[in-house]
Amino acid sequence: MTEETAAMPASTKTTLRDVVTVRLPAASAYLSVLRTATAGLAARLDFTLDEIEDLRIAVDEACAMLLAQAVPGTDLECEFELTRDAMLIAVSVLTVDGELPSRETFAWTVLSSLAGDVDARVGADDRVTVVLQKRRGAAGAP
Repeated sequence: MTEETAAMPASTKTTLRDVVTVRLPAASAYLSVLRTATAGLAARLDFTLDEIEDLRIAVDEACAMLLAQAVPGTDLECEFELTRDAMLIAVSVLTVDGELPSRETFAWTVLSSLAGDVDARVGADDRVTVVLQKRRGAAGAP
């Protein structure tokens, strides 16, 4: 919460929506930056330490899925949408073949258990996006 949003009336705060976009080279060497950004933003929403760690691992796993098919020399883009009690994360990259990650893999199962809601889609120019949504204090969280 910024100084500006802290001074807003309560009715305005409930509709507050922040979006943060991080763009970095599509290479595993840069994923630590994304994990750190994920943890910082989740902490801002008062996620528990366990939920923050789950999100860090989930973002890392989503990126690993996408980097395996990324066009060399392109950027990985991660958009974080912060709401009052949830974080929506969309990780995307331009891919060689535009194939969605398989939902029948162990990696997808891990991703789903860590992040809650998980989906994937293919957009223009074979850009593949993995979307994660984690709610603070969701059922099943310790």
